[in-house]
Amino acid sequence: MIIKKIKAALIYLFLLIWLIITGYPMIFLVQNSFKIKMEFFQKPVWSLPASFTIKNYLDVINSGFYIYFFNSIIVCFISVFLIIIVSSLASYAIARIDFKFNKIIYILFLAGMMIPIHSTLIPIYKITLSLGIYDRLSALIGPYVAFSLPISVFILTGFINDIPYELEEAAIIDGANRIRIFKDIILPLVKPAISTVAIYNLTLLWNSFAYALVLTSSPTKRILTLGLFEFQGQHGIDIPLTLTALFLSVLPLIILYVFLQEHIIKGMTAGALKG
Repeated sequence: MIIKKIKAALIYLFLLIWLIITGYPMIFLVQNSFKIKMEFFQKPVWSLPASFTIKNYLDVINSGFYIYFFNSIIVCFISVFLIIIVSSLASYAIARIDFKFNKIIYILFLAGMMIPIHSTLIPIYKITLSLGIYDRLSALIGPYVAFSLPISVFILTGFINDIPYELEEAAIIDGANRIRIFKDIILPLVKPAISTVAIYNLTLLWNSFAYALVLTSSPTKRILTLGLFEFQGQHGIDIPLTLTALFLSVLPLIILYVFLQEHIIKGMTAGALKG
């Protein structure tokens, strides 16, 4: 009994230390975002602010930061929506429909995960120019969707393959067609996987930088990561102001995780145990 309590205490101690190590960067951002510029240089960086001020937050918002924020929301959410639709349909076709090039198409999707993003910047830039959508938010959606499909199809195909085919056979006997089967049977059963795909891609696209740098140029078309890059260049000396912008940029993902952590855990663990 005593040994079990000691083990439990050591585990909780380890988790507490790990929480401090992983959580302190966020605490560092928050506490220094309330400092003025001179205070940051005159006092230790880990000290609390002498007086909490929201001046940095007001300056960040007035600098046009909200434009980058809303641009990222528009691009990321439209891209994730399209990724879910296309990848779920493609995964169902690969997993359940027996056609001639089934395996070849699946292998091509998997091969897409090995293509470095930076090797495609010049071709995509030329395609964007030829389509007349350069320096538009829509120019980012196509590459975002295309390079997110391989991993999304890989995840969803694995989940669909684990669904017993007898469920579809029973639906076919009752007169259901492919669309009805996909909508009423497959989609409800792969919700954990769809949640995983959505959250994974949203996090990845929210932090994307290369395509925004190459395919946009106007300040009003910049997304959050590119805006932060420019923001750091403009306010490189004002570290508290830059840290404030960084905190505001990661805050949506933190809030999203807090409210959707149950779905994230289900999505990561679903299918791990097979009956």
